[in-house]
Amino acid sequence: MQLYHHPCSLNSQKVRLALEEKGVDYTSFHVNPILGKNMDSSFFRMNTSAKLPVFKNGSHIIFDTIETILYIERIAVVSVGNDSFSNQEVIEWMQKIQQWNPKYFTLLHIPDKHRLYVSKFIRKVVIARMAESPDLASAYHSKLREAYETEEKLKNADLVKRSTESLVQLLDEVETKLNDTTYIVGDEFTMADATFVPVLARLVLLGLEDEYISCRPNIADYWGLVQQRPTYKKVIGKYFNGWRKKKTLIKTWCSLHIRNLLKRY
Repeated sequence: MQLYHHPCSLNSQKVRLALEEKGVDYTSFHVNPILGKNMDSSFFRMNTSAKLPVFKNGSHIIFDTIETILYIERIAVVSVGNDSFSNQEVIEWMQKIQQWNPKYFTLLHIPDKHRLYVSKFIRKVVIARMAESPDLASAYHSKLREAYETEEKLKNADLVKRSTESLVQLLDEVETKLNDTTYIVGDEFTMADATFVPVLARLVLLGLEDEYISCRPNIADYWGLVQQRPTYKKVIGKYFNGWRKKKTLIKTWCSLHIRNLLKRY
């Protein structure tokens, strides 16, 4: 089994947490979207949406995050004898959490000069890959158009407002739910938590912990609890706790600058 992912990808974190929590062995392939590695033809042929993660088991390839997590649960029964399946309430929470799209919210909280620098670099990568693989030109052209449309959408105040309101509503619902339980669905960690924890990690990464987490006492306690889990430390903490955050971001930023300077798209 193979997982194509990246530590910075929120959906990748969700799937990796599921894999680690269920104890399923897999081969990890890092695909850095900030450097445009998801546009390389070898990956792009498999997944023309270029989105992460991609889970591959033989000829079976899954792109959808929730579908992947539920598939992992079924695999765990055979591979490690873990016969714990997500019940309907867990699945409903997973779907509710997954409805919030972090894309525009995240981009909004990145300084314009950095966001535009990366966006311009990615567009150059797409053009270069298009020239190398003319048979994929149409799909690459769609990604190029999508990049320009994203910049336009970020100018839409209503869209950004809706994304923020959707996040706040989700956090408020979880805060209320945690009045009665340790985790989102009961007192055991479930796949609903595996889906939600990366959302909190993204807020912390963006420097928004005080605004969205600390002001909600139940979520603040929950956040402290889940950070102690070995799976969190392996999937997220390893890259973003303390000084590791700077190491991860600086490494990517330096690679980006060098490739741009040398015009190695």
